[in-house]
Amino acid sequence: MASGVCVVADRQLSIYRKKRDFAQTREPSGKIVVAPAKRPRFVIQKHDATRLHYDLRLEMDGVFKSWAVTRGPSLDPADKRLAVEVEDHPLDYGDFEGTIPEGQYGGGTVQLWDRGYYDAEDAAKGLKKGDLKFTLDGEKLQGGFVLVRMKHDRNGGKRTNWLLIKHRDEHAVDGDGAAILDEDASVASGRSMEAIADGKGRAPKPFMIGKTAKIKKDAVWDSGEGEAADARAKRDVKTKANAARKAPAKRVAKAKKATPRKAATIPGFVAPELCISVDRPPSAAGWAHEIKFDGYRMQLRVESGAATLRTRKGLDWTDSFPAIAEEAADLPDCIIDGEIVGLDSSGAPDFAALQAALSDGETDTLIFFVFDLLFADGEDLRKLPLEQRKERLKALLVKMRGRRKEGLIRYVDHFTSGGDAILQSACKLSLEGIVSKKLSAPYASGRSKNWTKAKCRAGHEVVIGGWKTTNGNFRSLMVGMHKGDHLVYVGIVGTGYGADKVKRIMPALKKAAAKQSPFGGDNAPAGGRDVHWLKPELVAEIEFAGFTGAGMVRQASFKGLRKDKPAEEVEAEEPQTTALAKPKPKRAAKKAAKKTAKPSSKSADVMPVALSNPDKALWPDAGDDEPVTKRDLAAYFEAVGDWMMPHLKGRPCSVVRAPDGIDGQQFFQRHAMAGTSNLLELVKVSGDRKPYLQIDRIEGLAAVAQMGGLELHPWNCAPGEPDVPGRLVFDLDPSPEVKFAAVIAAARALKERLSALGMESFCKTTGGKGLHVVVPLKHGTRDRVEWKVAKTFAQAVCQQMATDDPERYLINMSKAKRTGKIFLDYLRNDRMATAVAVLSPRSRAGATVSMPLTWAQLRGDLDPKKFTLRSVPALLGKSKAWANYEKAASSIKAAIGKMK
Repeated sequence: MASGVCVVADRQLSIYRKKRDFAQTREPSGKIVVAPAKRPRFVIQKHDATRLHYDLRLEMDGVFKSWAVTRGPSLDPADKRLAVEVEDHPLDYGDFEGTIPEGQYGGGTVQLWDRGYYDAEDAAKGLKKGDLKFTLDGEKLQGGFVLVRMKHDRNGGKRTNWLLIKHRDEHAVDGDGAAILDEDASVASGRSMEAIADGKGRAPKPFMIGKTAKIKKDAVWDSGEGEAADARAKRDVKTKANAARKAPAKRVAKAKKATPRKAATIPGFVAPELCISVDRPPSAAGWAHEIKFDGYRMQLRVESGAATLRTRKGLDWTDSFPAIAEEAADLPDCIIDGEIVGLDSSGAPDFAALQAALSDGETDTLIFFVFDLLFADGEDLRKLPLEQRKERLKALLVKMRGRRKEGLIRYVDHFTSGGDAILQSACKLSLEGIVSKKLSAPYASGRSKNWTKAKCRAGHEVVIGGWKTTNGNFRSLMVGMHKGDHLVYVGIVGTGYGADKVKRIMPALKKAAAKQSPFGGDNAPAGGRDVHWLKPELVAEIEFAGFTGAGMVRQASFKGLRKDKPAEEVEAEEPQTTALAKPKPKRAAKKAAKKTAKPSSKSADVMPVALSNPDKALWPDAGDDEPVTKRDLAAYFEAVGDWMMPHLKGRPCSVVRAPDGIDGQQFFQRHAMAGTSNLLELVKVSGDRKPYLQIDRIEGLAAVAQMGGLELHPWNCAPGEPDVPGRLVFDLDPSPEVKFAAVIAAARALKERLSALGMESFCKTTGGKGLHVVVPLKHGTRDRVEWKVAKTFAQAVCQQMATDDPERYLINMSKAKRTGKIFLDYLRNDRMATAVAVLSPRSRAGATVSMPLTWAQLRGDLDPKKFTLRSVPALLGKSKAWANYEKAASSIKAAIGKMK
């Protein structure tokens, strides 16, 4: 190296040296002269400091120009990784691997994750311009990359932010480009991050200062002494002692009789195979369908009787699950894939139970459900088809247990047919969903089309960026997901918090307190006295009803904190509806490619449902010269779904369908038909062999729209109890010549009668000229009645009203007698009788809706025709109608007593 370059390099390293105390840290000081190479060198060091990141270093002008890539490099050109420019590092830093002591700058473990050479036309010019293009030739990374300097620096100018982007070439990987980061092995020593932290294994092979250089071992790596190493050492001694005490002699005997093939070396940590999300499971043969567990993915490794449990990112969590590790010590050398789960009182997976067990340190009752075997009997099994791996796993567990009862490690069985039916069954049992795996496929690390997941209700990880209070008490979490270089705000998680959950998460929230908002982008929320910002470090698991059109979470409910997934990895995950679709013919594909001027209207997604023919006119004339389409109907259901669900959930529901619109054929569907969507529940009612439809999730409304369902007519039973009345519905049906003002007067008169009996009532339009008066009922053991009693009571109320004013009202259905009168229809109050749902559209001209009203709105100038599919969403947002509906439930038994 020329002396001039040495002087320049020495000056450039002044910041690097000021930050470090070389009496405390074994990092190189930069005093060693590094000989030049024929090509410039690069190094990527995996650095577990305050948070895990990857340091990219490019040799330039006698130093390493350096960037901290917060989420690591990706091979997907669509991924733009934030790279924060940091101080220049000396070239001999390219051989550093070890631990930086706590309290020192960058304290933590450093691994030589990749290294090699790079090429660039003019690196110095590209660096100055802010557009540095280069090609890597490393052991893990190859191909073109670019570093692009960002114009706006969110760090206030203290550091410069860049974006690291992969060029599209033969080395690019579309989709899961970050899977390369799962390779946790040093290119210089072969050691994992844990082995480096523990001071185990061999020293790294020099790269920058040559193979013949004389270096002290501790000059490039730390001995790993410290509390973490001590804890692991104690655990290893204990586990191996238990194994020695329990080691069965038969295992040794079997090894002597084994075939003369050369046994494979048990591999280190294997990055797990991951699922892609699909909207429904594959229906073809050759797939295994397993229950999706709501827990922590773990890889069990047993070697010489010592058991280790690692998370999906390779973190050692053995100490968190000592009972499972102790039971696993009875297994021969093997690697097993599975999930650790907490169970509720009924034996179903419960994420909250898992969180509570981990928080309290009481994990002895947690279960390790295992579903794949990667290594056993000295053989790497990953190339075998899944079917064979599962057979061997089952046999391995049976041999371990012998005649003992089922323990903490349990085999996951599977079904080989009926994916849709299995998903429906899982949803009925309130499980998370199912995982489907191709039986003929080998085990492949990373996200794979051979493994899919279909969920009953959407779940997701989110990053917590803040929390809100009311009068000083916890109210909700403010959450986001990573997009590009910033954390995008995706909304509020407002439910799912019991007092116990709040107590458990509060210490973590207080520890992560920050002065500024972590959210970036146009929709970043404003602060306030009741808003408490957090560092973007905590990951929460939520259950929600999907994303709105603006990308916000709907109906989000908190399940628990996730400690097994870094916050930097949390990105929006959408189900792939085409992952399993058959490929288009080449001719059709070319034809489709030409249609770039106008987006295709053959399909559209609303919630998780792909709508066919979304522009089909269901109401050709909606009163504003614009037809109401299937897409409009689905969007309406999405807008009002939260309001509707409490009145639909748990009740069989008939649907008025008009696949060709209101001018085509219409039919009333009570029972399920072939091809019914997974988003709709099928419920059996005593006395009928055919299952009825039921809408228990907001996504089911989009499925109704997809099948051309215009009207919803639920039963009036208590939720989940078809034999128990849950509400009374009085239908005020006027003859054609009666004016609407008279119907309003009838509704008010009925309200007064019910109020005198101690019953609070609510009113809604029918979507036509009539009104419904609805009475919510108590249905506890003390208050419930049979349907016959409810119907008789409703009839008696109507009969009294008709007897008192026979010129206005009647209870006889005869049309000949109804002229000029209002029919008081009490017949809706029977076991299988239905009434149009609140907010349901009507299959009649104008696309009117059954609109909930306050009694104050019920006045002479009210026009029911103004409540349409297009106008109601905005009106509903301002409405206070039916605000206390559930609390207003009354006892029909008490009302009968007053009537007597």
